[in-house]
Amino acid sequence: MKNNILFKIRSIKTFSTIFCLIAVGFCAHGQQQPPLLTSDGSSFNAQSYFPKFSWETTPMYYHFGDIDRVLEPEEVKFISDRTDFICMEKSHAFHALGDAVLGTKHEVEAFHKIKPDTKVLYYYNSYVAWPFTRFNKNLTPEGIVKDKELAKFLFINPKTGKLLEKSNSIGFSYYFDAMNPEFREWWVQSAVEGIKISGADGIFIDRMNVDVNANYPVDDLTALAEAKGKMMAALREQMGPDKILVGNNAATTKEVFPYCDAFMFEHYNASVTNKENLLKEWGVMERVAKAGKISIYRFGAKGKGKNDITLGATKTIGIEQRSHNQLEFHQACFLIGAQPNSYFQWNWGWNLEDGNLVDYPALQKPLGAPKGAFKRVNPEGWEFTREFEHASVWVDTEARKAKITWH
Repeated sequence: MKNNILFKIRSIKTFSTIFCLIAVGFCAHGQQQPPLLTSDGSSFNAQSYFPKFSWETTPMYYHFGDIDRVLEPEEVKFISDRTDFICMEKSHAFHALGDAVLGTKHEVEAFHKIKPDTKVLYYYNSYVAWPFTRFNKNLTPEGIVKDKELAKFLFINPKTGKLLEKSNSIGFSYYFDAMNPEFREWWVQSAVEGIKISGADGIFIDRMNVDVNANYPVDDLTALAEAKGKMMAALREQMGPDKILVGNNAATTKEVFPYCDAFMFEHYNASVTNKENLLKEWGVMERVAKAGKISIYRFGAKGKGKNDITLGATKTIGIEQRSHNQLEFHQACFLIGAQPNSYFQWNWGWNLEDGNLVDYPALQKPLGAPKGAFKRVNPEGWEFTREFEHASVWVDTEARKAKITWH
């Protein structure tokens, strides 16, 4: 009897200890993972396949490529130490492997090996027929001579009656005609196949904005937006339910908004970095978050006299120092409007060498969750402030000055 009583006492103590450990574990987990709230205090409900978001430091997104080669192990580690949300740019490892799909596949495996939860995206363009993948390799003058049927996928220049083309770093490129249903079917199949072959966690779709600044050779932009909406709906259905779909500059294109998980705000020139547009974007970022979606806020350092940061400033002397000098203002612009699952991208171009391997200590400083929405100092002015657990942010978007005070 005595032994039975002792056994029961020990069992109760053991159960109590286990229960306490479980309870402490839940409490600790609750402290590490507080609920994510948007600026108005409503809860943000992230999809299970989203990157693991944290306010611990400025949340970062990396997007880059090297046309000549794959990444070195130390480069993979450098980037992995700073983010778990990445996209491989359009021509990555094309010269080494002959196919950017294989370039993406190589890096998906490399990043997943050292950090399995990293989300790596495959790049595909919805407008420019870049010839760096197996799907687009014949969309060139030589390829179309061999297979004239391919021309039906491409836009015709209304002025010349010939295929629309534009000069760029590889000579020139043709443009996809999203108004063609047969093209849309082919494009979706290609995009899905690219995701499968590469093993990517999702896809980044470039040129998703449909507006007068995008220079589409069509008169009816509404019809074009509807066509792209059909493309994204089909892609969303066929790519699978657990893959991330990012639309570049598409947060205000209502026809594609429902089908995207995330939106990039690219800030490619001065017209989209003026004070009025920055204020507008902060409101759009809140709307994106309230819809349970991701925002990517991409800025690039500018070289002297450079206006279009899409082209980068790789050859500009002293660009790395300029990048350090310009960071605080752009980081502040991001933090003023940042919402749960908002990510900041900072470099000076889309190539690996364009700042993607530069260490920026300010991006690693403890940040903590925001204490509320941003405040406008004067209703008619352009000064804004916002408080975080470990930082106070002030920015003047008219004077283009900022100060982040780290506590």
